[in-house]
Amino acid sequence: MRTTLTIDDTVISQVMQTTGRANPLDAIREALQSYLQQEKLKQVIAMRGQLDLQDDWRALRQLDTFADTQRK
Repeated sequence: MRTTLTIDDTVISQVMQTTGRANPLDAIREALQSYLQQEKLKQVIAMRGQLDLQDDWRALRQLDTFADTQRK
């Protein structure tokens, strides 16, 4: 999607320096992807204690081992 933005040169320079990208477009893309990843992580952390998960690692290990033998 094409979008035209007006962003302060100082901010663009800081983003380029922080991301290590020489191209403003690449720097903005990386910064946005990083931001989205952090926000998703915050959402997952906020769900802590709200989900009732049954962790049966032994059963999962058996299923994984069985799947490995079927692939061979």
